[in-house]
Amino acid sequence: MPIIVNLDVIMAKRKISSGELASLIGITPANLSILKNNKAKAIRFSTLEEICRVLDCQPGDILEYVTDDENK
Repeated sequence: MPIIVNLDVIMAKRKISSGELASLIGITPANLSILKNNKAKAIRFSTLEEICRVLDCQPGDILEYVTDDENK
């Protein structure tokens, strides 16, 4: 998939655990795991907004577009 989720990188920089982030943004740890592991098919803007608010970052810090050539 050409959209890569770099949530784990930002979480490590902010020193926040998955459980803590899930609680603060109002989603289940299982759904956060799906997002972190690039298994999600979509993300709600409201969820993305909460992630950015809690982690004090921009959507571009979390989401990255790569071409299929770069994925190989």
